[in-house]
Amino acid sequence: VQLQASGGGLVQAGGSLRLSCVASGSISTISEMGWYRQADGSMVDLVAFVKDDGTTKYAESVKGRFTMSRDNAKNSAYLQMNSLKPEDTDVYYCQARGRTTTGPPFNSWGQGTQITVSS
Repeated sequence: VQLQASGGGLVQAGGSLRLSCVASGSISTISEMGWYRQADGSMVDLVAFVKDDGTTKYAESVKGRFTMSRDNAKNSAYLQMNSLKPEDTDVYYCQARGRTTTGPPFNSWGQGTQITVSS
């Protein structure tokens, strides 16, 4: 299963960006799609995820500013990022886990997309 992420870029503080992630391949079900961030070789940290039942979870630092959503029919997830702050600057990675059409589970990661917020 492959993930294609898009929507990163450079924005001024207070601005907005929308990240998109599309999963493709031998997908039977996607139980969870999420976004994680990583700064300069450090561990990846959760930003937000959404489960197949619509349940969401957010990092404390983004609650009230970021909104996670998904379109199950399109195997896609979106992260609307509002009121961006310089500390949101990082490389963001899309992640999805679920089950393939042949049976085994998958846990896939997309390529990173750079988010830079200028002050």
